[in-house]
Amino acid sequence: MNAYPKPSYHITLDGTDITPRINGRLISLTLREQRGLEADQLDITLADHDGQLAIPPRGAELQVAFGWQEEGLVDKGRFTVDEVQHTGTPDQLTIRARSADMRGQLPGKRTQGWHDVTLGEIVTTIAGRNALEPVVAAVLNGIRIGHIDQTDESDLNFLTRLGERYDAIAAIKAGRMLFTVAGQGLTASGRAMPAITLTRRDGDQHRYSVTDRDAYSGVKAYWNDTRGAERQTVLAGTEENAKQLRPTYATEDDAIAAARAEWQRMAEEGVTQDEMDRAKTYLTGAYPLRFDGNGPIADILVGMQMDGFPIDYPLTRNEKVEAVTLDDVKRVAGDLLDPDGLAFVVVGQPEGIEATAQESD
Repeated sequence: MNAYPKPSYHITLDGTDITPRINGRLISLTLREQRGLEADQLDITLADHDGQLAIPPRGAELQVAFGWQEEGLVDKGRFTVDEVQHTGTPDQLTIRARSADMRGQLPGKRTQGWHDVTLGEIVTTIAGRNALEPVVAAVLNGIRIGHIDQTDESDLNFLTRLGERYDAIAAIKAGRMLFTVAGQGLTASGRAMPAITLTRRDGDQHRYSVTDRDAYSGVKAYWNDTRGAERQTVLAGTEENAKQLRPTYATEDDAIAAARAEWQRMAEEGVTQDEMDRAKTYLTGAYPLRFDGNGPIADILVGMQMDGFPIDYPLTRNEKVEAVTLDDVKRVAGDLLDPDGLAFVVVGQPEGIEATAQESD
């Protein structure tokens, strides 16, 4: 019978190892690692039944590592104490601290115009003036921005706004400023996180959930038309199953830039094996249902003739679908989802945008 792994931890307070002093008092140790530019939160609850615990001052620094005895500890970084609570009975001391990287970082408001720069250059500049190391995802690093203003706005808010515009997440971890595509798991060094296999032996409780990701046919972004006081639309691709970006942008230029960036991300990341498998299941399963009467069958046969398909196409069509590989999909997506070749539909009364196609009489 395999023994369950034993948890272990190591805590220092202002450089002093306090692990031996709290070993018999620890009730709970909880770390909430937040997404984006929110501070990670550390909660430590200790038993103070004998009244021997000293209350640490706010601003004290905790260094925390934990893991399994058999596998070694993982350094979780530095945290600054910002809340202490003593309750009873039973007497307990609760220490709440937040990641030191997020305390005092990116202070103050700035006014600055950014002209003809890349996203990578913006993040690098902001990281440098805040004594942080920049780590920018390759797909975002080279995106060029014609002009954007940071008006009476903190670096923190400005980065958050850039993240919303380009479907990215900004975070500060272990002295690094990360700017990555939303949904991509990266370490603090910017490398992809390895896959981890979890078994029941790894813990007493578990929770698993999966979110369905759609295969989008386009990107839709919204912008405020101040003249008409209405929200207007920019569409790249087709509207049938377009991904809708959450922010409402200040101008149509901003909306177009955001839609173009999202389209580029979709082209470079492609689809997953699971997405392709589910698409194949739908295409092959739904196809026989089309032959449900003389009229639909006639339409299919006419379409086959117009497209030059052989007479045995209905018998071989599903085999052709199953033969498509993930590399095939990514190759075609790279050709079709060309950000530079996008045609935009702009709803409203845009200014400064010239039409590239004319309607024929």
